[in-house]
Parts: sequence; C-alpha cells; structure tokens
Amino acid sequence: MELRQLEYFVAVAEEGGFTRAAERVHISQSGVSAQIRQLERDLGAPLIDRSARTVTLTAAGAAALEHARAALACADAVRKAVDEVNGLVRGRLTVGMVTGCTVTELFDALAAFHRRHPGVEITLVEDNADRLVERVRAGAADLALIGASGAPPEGLRALPIISEPLVAAVPPGHPLAARRAVTLDELAGHPLVCLPEGTGIRTVLDEACAARGLRPGIALQATAPGTVADLAARGLGVAVLSESIAAGYEDSLVALPIEDAGTPAVLALVWRPATGPALHEFVRHAREAFAVPEDRGPAARAR
Repeated sequence: MELRQLEYFVAVAEEGGFTRAAERVHISQSGVSAQIRQLERDLGAPLIDRSARTVTLTAAGAAALEHARAALACADAVRKAVDEVNGLVRGRLTVGMVTGCTVTELFDALAAFHRRHPGVEITLVEDNADRLVERVRAGAADLALIGASGAPPEGLRALPIISEPLVAAVPPGHPLAARRAVTLDELAGHPLVCLPEGTGIRTVLDEACAARGLRPGIALQATAPGTVADLAARGLGVAVLSESIAAGYEDSLVALPIEDAGTPAVLALVWRPATGPALHEFVRHAREAFAVPEDRGPAARAR
C-alpha cells in the first residue's frame, strides 16, 4: 500500500469519478485506475463499484475512506513539521476561483508567491462558489476566491476583499435609464442578464427576490461578468452586477442602485482554520496584493 494509491482513491471518492480525479492528481485516468486496482488487490476487497455510470464506493470503500484521509493528513503533517523546522515552504497549493475570474490582484498574489517559493506547485481550479466552498471544506482545495452573499461561509477563515451592493445596469435609452434607483418589483418586469446560480451576486439577487415572493425573469446567463455587461449593453436585458463591476462599463451602461436588494455581495478568500506553511505564506502574499492589513476586525478572522 502506497500513499499515492490512497491519494488517488480519495480523489476518486471526492470527485465522483476517475476523469476528474485524474485531473486533480495530474496523471492519466488509466494510471489512477491501475493504482486503485493495485490498492484493492493489496487490501483484498473492491473499494469502488464500477458497474454503473456513476462511481460509488463499496461498503469496504466507505469504511476505508476516513482512514485513507487520516493517513494522508498524517503524512502531510510529518512533511509540514519537518519543513517548519528547516524553514522550507514546498509542496502543492490548490487555489480555487470562480469561473471567469478576472481579479488581477489574485494573479499578482500567485505570481509573487511563485517567485518567492518556486518549490510549491500551484494548481488552479474553477467552479461556482458553492462547489468551491465544498472543495475547501473537503481538503480538495487549500483556499478559494469566492463571491458570497453577506458573511463568508461558516467554519472557514476568511479574508474579505470587497463588500458592495448590487446594481441594475442598462444601456442609455432604456426605460429605466433615467431613474436614480430601482426596486426588485420593478426589475421583475424586465428580462434580466445574470451570472449563474452559485455565484455570490446571483445568490444575493435570488435571496432578495425570494424574501419578497418575486420570481425574476432570467433571460440570459453568463459566467463572466464582462459578458453579462456586454449582453445588457446590446439591449438583451437588464444586467445585475456589483457596483464596482458596473463602474467599468460606464461608457455603455447606466448603473442604478437596487434599493431593496439588502445584503451586499462579498468577495473573499476562504480557507480551513488549520493551515500549513504554503497556505500561510500565500495568505500573507494575498494580504499584500489586496492591500488588506493583518487585523481588520472580526470580519477578517475565523467565521
């Protein structure tokens, strides 16, 4: 039994399939499959049920999963303890970011961290905010930059970057363009262009509408905020964006505060409370890139 076999087994269990597991551990799908079959031979029992389209664990696999995670965590703790004594930062750092992320400060933090610690392999994963949070909680990602509604997720440490209200963005000449602000009731009468479900901005909109018994008419969805703005500028609907994103399109769109949207949209880095040297160092670089002081009060600490 080898640690890499346990790593591959945990990856298949957490990712729900061999293809995504292979992407996560950076080897071929056939390599993952072969190593897990060897692990099953060593243990004398099948761990994964391969009879259906969806990968599921056998009873033996379910019993082994917790111990496999514990073994990997112990091995990682040994490496970290030695590295801390030697003052080294190495290993792998998996960073999640919302699909279509264009936050250049995050890229600056990654670049600065890579220059300082070339021995750390950096992996990027893209997904919606909800799934990124689950990846962080499960240990499949070390930290993630997510959009959220209100406070960052419970149980994770967080570095809030931006907290701002939503706006409705329309092209000049639109019936709402002459208004100073709009309400959710008024927006419900227009086709909307939004980010997908699971993103922070969309969650704020959906929760605010649900609280008022409204069902907004989502005409179009796009994963990149810039695409949402471009579609609205062409008259295909009212864009719902954050204040700062809309400000970047003031030449083509008029931004209107949504008076009763309530909860702000938050952009934050989130990670588990237990941190190793690589993650600790990257958070420090992130604070510098985003110009966030070490102590911003309760919002910047564990939640």
